[in-house]
Amino acid sequence: MNYGPLLFLGAFLTFASAWLGLVFFPAHQLKDLQPVTVEASAETHPRAYSGEELQGRAVYISEGCVYCHSQQSRGGMYLADEQRGWGRRSMPRDYIYDNPVLLGTMRTGPDLVNIGARQPSADWHLKHLYNPQKMVPGSIMAPFGFLFEMRKIEGEPSPDALRFDAGWTADDGAPAAGYEVVPTQRAKALVAYLKSLDHTYELPAANGAGQ
Repeated sequence: MNYGPLLFLGAFLTFASAWLGLVFFPAHQLKDLQPVTVEASAETHPRAYSGEELQGRAVYISEGCVYCHSQQSRGGMYLADEQRGWGRRSMPRDYIYDNPVLLGTMRTGPDLVNIGARQPSADWHLKHLYNPQKMVPGSIMAPFGFLFEMRKIEGEPSPDALRFDAGWTADDGAPAAGYEVVPTQRAKALVAYLKSLDHTYELPAANGAGQ
């Protein structure tokens, strides 16, 4: 008996169902959604990314951050997400300006959907990229030192240079006297993108409007 057509049909249905679930239905959910204005504050959510934030998003993708971090706070049976302080359950409307949507598939590191609200300090993010273990003891995140430049100070120090306190040593990456560590534009853009990740605003939930 020739099982070829049956195998082909099975493979086709498998790929078709995956495409419907991962591409068609999400696109259908998002296509008609628009930002909403919260009457109490007159603020519109979500907001579009700025140019620098979009540059940072491209860095986030190119450096593979999506392989270790998710961007989705789950609700329902996954109460641990809310208990961790990662915010309300993510809604389709939260992602209308995201192309592609960076939901992620693993959480080797913490979820980042609201990292801009949890940690709004650009200085912290820059130092964390430079030396994750110094900022978060026990972290297994790889350092992104290549996004920074070690420069000899000539004239006035750069206003962008990282500020290290006395707890930083040469082993941690602190520069020697007369030198400074300066973030590249890619590092600054990535931090701008991380700071923009804030979905803590409330969306109207009545009649499915919370999508």
